[in-house]
Amino acid sequence: MIKQFIDKLLGKRRTGAATAAPRARRSPAAAKASAAGHPLGQRNEVPARAHGIDPTLVDRRAQEVVHTLQDAGYEAYIVGGAVRDLLLGLRPKDFDVATNATPEQVKSLFRRAFIIGRRFRIVHVVFGRGREHEVIEVTTFRGFTDNASAERVHGNEKTSRQALAGVRHAVDSSGRVLRDNVWGSQQEDAARRDFSINAMYYDPRSQTVVDYHGGIDDARQRTIRMIGNAETRYREDPVRMLRAIRFAAKLDALGFTLDSATARPIALLLPLLEDIPPSRMFDEMLKLLQTGHALASVAQLRALGLGRGVYPLLDLAVARADWPLVRLALQDTDRRVAEGKPVVPSFLLACLLWDDVQTQWERALAQGEHPTPALSDAISDVFERRVGEVSGRGKLGAEMREIWMMQPRFERRTGKAPLNLIEQPRFRAGLDFLRLRARTGEPLQALVQWWEALSLADDDARADLLEQARLHSQQAGGGGKSKSSRRTRKPTATPDADAADAPSATCNNSDDSAPHAAPQANDATDAPAAKKRRRRRRKPAAQRPDGSDGSNGSEANSGNSHSAAGGEMPQP
Repeated sequence: MIKQFIDKLLGKRRTGAATAAPRARRSPAAAKASAAGHPLGQRNEVPARAHGIDPTLVDRRAQEVVHTLQDAGYEAYIVGGAVRDLLLGLRPKDFDVATNATPEQVKSLFRRAFIIGRRFRIVHVVFGRGREHEVIEVTTFRGFTDNASAERVHGNEKTSRQALAGVRHAVDSSGRVLRDNVWGSQQEDAARRDFSINAMYYDPRSQTVVDYHGGIDDARQRTIRMIGNAETRYREDPVRMLRAIRFAAKLDALGFTLDSATARPIALLLPLLEDIPPSRMFDEMLKLLQTGHALASVAQLRALGLGRGVYPLLDLAVARADWPLVRLALQDTDRRVAEGKPVVPSFLLACLLWDDVQTQWERALAQGEHPTPALSDAISDVFERRVGEVSGRGKLGAEMREIWMMQPRFERRTGKAPLNLIEQPRFRAGLDFLRLRARTGEPLQALVQWWEALSLADDDARADLLEQARLHSQQAGGGGKSKSSRRTRKPTATPDADAADAPSATCNNSDDSAPHAAPQANDATDAPAAKKRRRRRRKPAAQRPDGSDGSNGSEANSGNSHSAAGGEMPQP
């Protein structure tokens, strides 16, 4: 009895509620904004019979996160694009959750939860492991903030790191938000979101949608509308302009278009993007080009007159989007995303910048430079000039370099080189790159088919393919006998002398017709030894009275090549 009275006095509703955060009060900034007529919006609860969401489309693990938070006494909802997709009858690919629990409180409720981010602190709740793992992103309701009262910082996130330490709300001289970790109510959180169609909250337990800004109506009318004054919102975070373009591209197939008031300020405020750190711009570019709507993103950028001045690498992608190799790469990326296959930025960027690398490499070859170091130098220069300082630079550069360096190696199909190449970790990416080059009209289709067959064949079939390639290489080099080979065979006196010639013939007929073909180590070992044998045996062979021509050359090829390489002299 006494315990119930104390629980009632303390406001405990259920087990676990003692740890729950109280409902957030409206901040002074929010009250001031409301009095000034800022569109904080009115809470509108829409029941299941009105919104028509199919609960079977809701991810089981997202529901688990929501229920865990609610059972602990917190408010929790599925939020953002997932609610929009559910309203459209689509199964969302990603689910986000919003709550009034702080990041630390969220983390304490889950076994595998990680707080990430500095500008916006969020929690990743992880289920499963490896490729099958799933991440549910949990954010705390953010309060409505007044930039006039925020900490003013000169510079950007990188140059002002020390000044931003411990600051919860900070902006730079242009009004761009550098830190925003002020918690608030659900109403304030909705007003803070970018677009009305992303500012709806769905409770899977009650199947109610909470809508503050007419998001349901906008979703039904296929309109992408910025909440509040678009210019003000873009100044707060210029990357919102790219988000507007990305959503327009992503939802274009469903008939969505940008509201005129949302689209109009973008071209005018484009210079604000110059203050965004390159790494963040690089990440935003990848969201435009590698999330399944690359071609639509290019079309949106061109339609808004943003073909130049956004970000150098993105400008290049827009300018080259109609180039055969780049267009095929963009199409291939969209297709792979639609099929649920992984995509990596290194492959797309390798296609985008291949013309730069090839042009610089050919220029170096024309000046007499060695092919392999010339290609390596061209790659380094193009990467520095076009990509520069971005997140994950080391891994990205290494993967692009491997793809590019493989291209001349595909021309060599004799010796041990092919078997070594197919064991390379990036072989499949390099072959896919070669395949795209063939689709642009380069005469590489037969080469692609040969490498595809070799990579899938068993040992016996691989041996046959390599032998066919060797014979083809000999025929292409002059009927299977090079000029030097015929000249050394005429004075041959013994079968052992033929054994000395055999390795030399094999090496001289390898496929070195391409200027970039690099000699293999075993070729370099065999050839000099064979030449040495010929010089030492030429005189006695010419003096033989029977004029023997060494008719067992095939035996020498198969059995005596190692002794020739080792320099062992035949007995007279």
